[in-house]
Amino acid sequence: QVQLVESGGGLVQAGGSLRLSCAASGRTFSNYGMGWFRQAPGKEREFVAAISWGTGSTDYTDSAKGRFTISRDNAKNTMYLQMNSLKPDDTAVYYCAFSRSSVRTGVDYWGQGTQVTVSS
Repeated sequence: QVQLVESGGGLVQAGGSLRLSCAASGRTFSNYGMGWFRQAPGKEREFVAAISWGTGSTDYTDSAKGRFTISRDNAKNTMYLQMNSLKPDDTAVYYCAFSRSSVRTGVDYWGQGTQVTVSS
């Protein structure tokens, strides 16, 4: 089992920044993937960003490129999502995701979600 605990959501004005954190505990693997998804009211959950724990390679959805940065701290087993230049369209519940391979192909564990609200 893997436990994921998110933090860092909140209310911010358009153009502002937030940093989300996701701490992983429990059974982990030598090479796995983590990432962030989000779900806005009335919409499906969508991919935002991913990172390979072993190589550090990253992947972003087009709307996140240039504004969001995903990173990890191996020693703390923690992943981050730095979000800059936030827009009202970024308002959603953000979920941390863990995969034994890549979150783009399948998610094995989800966090509980953290609300991000961007006001105009």
